[in-house]
Amino acid sequence: MTESTNLTVSRRYLLLATSTVTAVGTAAAAVPFVRSWNPSAKARALGAPIKVDIAKLQPGELLGPVPAWRGQPIFVLHRTEEVIARLNEQNRNLADAYSKKSEQPDYAANSTRSIRPEIGVYVGLCTHLGCSPKYYGEVRPQKFATNWQGGFFCPCHGSRFDLAGRVEKNLPAPTNLPVPPYQFIAETIVLIGDDTQAS
Repeated sequence: MTESTNLTVSRRYLLLATSTVTAVGTAAAAVPFVRSWNPSAKARALGAPIKVDIAKLQPGELLGPVPAWRGQPIFVLHRTEEVIARLNEQNRNLADAYSKKSEQPDYAANSTRSIRPEIGVYVGLCTHLGCSPKYYGEVRPQKFATNWQGGFFCPCHGSRFDLAGRVEKNLPAPTNLPVPPYQFIAETIVLIGDDTQAS
């Protein structure tokens, strides 16, 4: 072999080695870059549906500890027959009694704003400034309402909601408590955040 042939072969090896290193380096850099497009486990968990077991929830009770979905408290309550009857009566004190301006799925567009009348599922944040209302389930006079019929009271600015999450008139909260998407996947298991099978 001549010296020029040896030089040509060496250059080819050098080009081949350089190309190989470049390709491997590009692939190594691309994998984390492409992987970064996928949401993190934490981000997936924040938006993922949650299963809530209501087997021990008794009539008149709010589920505790309060579950969270997408970083928001979710109120799950078990209503009594008396409460359901009261919610079905016309109430002139409500700002949006038929939930025309409020946020809920079509299957919750009823007087109890729920799939099953006895089980209510609501985002536990006041629609005024996002404070979390307190549950006062008993029908008895309260400091904030002498004719209290049970429901939720927001101590921050005084908004009151009934046991279907409907806000009273002339108070700071403009709309009812939102109803998140949900469905029953068993008699006592509620899936919150997914309502693909709800009817």
